[in-house]
Amino acid sequence: MIELTRLNGKQFRLNALYIEIVESFPDTTITLGNGHKYLVKETEEEVCSLIAGFFRSVGITGTKLLEEMRDEE
Repeated sequence: MIELTRLNGKQFRLNALYIEIVESFPDTTITLGNGHKYLVKETEEEVCSLIAGFFRSVGITGTKLLEEMRDEE
């Protein structure tokens, strides 16, 4: 889980495994695989960094996955 902040300032935790898309519209929008969307205060880069940190912490990341995440930015 990664900790994020909604636009109203309320913090919440989101399971990073379900994140499919992270975009800026200019607000950072996170889209899950089920279509749910979350607007957060963190920048797109900060969210990607949190996701990569989560993957490292649970031991399911390799250099290829990190490279793909960077390529999507």
